[in-house]
Formats: sequence, structure tokens, C-alpha cells
Amino acid sequence: MTEQSLRDTMVMLGASLFARGYATGGAGNLSARLPDGTLIATPTGSCLGRLEADRLAKVSLDGRHLDGDRPSKEVAFHLALYHNNPECQAVVHLHCTHLTALSCLDGLNPANVIRPFTPYYVMRVGSLPLIPYYKPGDARIAEELGRRAQEAGAFLLANHGPVVMGKNLVEAVNNMEELEETARLALLLHGQPIRYLSDPEIDELRKMKP
Repeated sequence: MTEQSLRDTMVMLGASLFARGYATGGAGNLSARLPDGTLIATPTGSCLGRLEADRLAKVSLDGRHLDGDRPSKEVAFHLALYHNNPECQAVVHLHCTHLTALSCLDGLNPANVIRPFTPYYVMRVGSLPLIPYYKPGDARIAEELGRRAQEAGAFLLANHGPVVMGKNLVEAVNNMEELEETARLALLLHGQPIRYLSDPEIDELRKMKP
């Protein structure tokens, strides 16, 4: 994908996420790796529903701002994922309603916040480790994500929201949408007897592609 087509795709996907209520105001950020190894990322404070292709930030892998508007301060944790997981080609961070609500609950399992109960959660996301609470922009978020970048394809920042990786930007967005739907179902089913997937069923699903 050329740089221009990736820029256009980011604008289109940002608008789609915003229009469907996955993002509000200036919250959330997207990034994707270009063929030359640099990144394009959403600018600081930008609304995902009103992105402009030629104003997207261009950032080097060592964090230098190369072109476009200034990137979000949270691009630091995006960079930590790119540096520590070679399969990561795109990162989506949102404050979507159900995952953010879930991130605020006490007593979550830090190894996997959502115990698997649907096939596509397993196939698209696999597991959802919890990152302890740090204020937005804290360097420790990047440190935690970098250290754990190969543990999973998605993480939940406590009292903050989800971070999802993908082999391309479309896949990362699809994975985020599946994860948000899983969180919605988990909250909807809270307190009800749930038939969770068994270990053999999970192992079988991990061998399949969505």
C-alpha cells in the first residue's frame, strides 16, 4: 500500500469509527507503519471523524516528528509495540464505551480480562491482558506495553481503554470492533451463568483464521 492510500484508509476508518460511536471528541488515536519503516499517526487532539490525509503526523521509529501535524503524546506507546513486536503494522487505541467501562471494574483478571466465550474473540484477539493504571502520557504505559508486546494482540489499560494491534490497519480496526462487541456482551451477561469455551475448544479455534 502506498503512503497516500494508507493515509486515505486511515481517514476513512477514523470517520467510520467515529460515525458508529467507537470514538468521541478528540479521544483515541491510530497509527500504521509505512513501507520505509516510518509511521503515520493521528495528530494530537484530533477527532477521528474529521481527519485530513495531508495533516496526519509522520513519525520516525525513534519518535522524531517528520511531517504533518504534531502526533498524539500517546504515539510513544504505539512505538513501543512496533519496536517489540515485528508483526505489528498498525495500532488502534480508543476510549470505546464498553471496553472503557470494563477497564474501570475492580477485580479484573490481569492475565486475561475477558474469559473466552465466543469463537471470534479467540480467533481475532485471543486474550486481553490488563495494564495497570497510569495517567495518560505516562512513560510507564509504553514500558509495560513494550515489555509485553508479544504476549497478546490486544491490551486493556486500566481505567483508560483498549490498545489493539494488527498486521495492517484494517485488521487492527476489525480486531478492535470484535473486542468491543465482546466487552459489550460480557457486560450484558454479567451475573448470568455463562457457558465459557473449554480449553480444547479454544485450542481448536486458535488454529483457525477469522
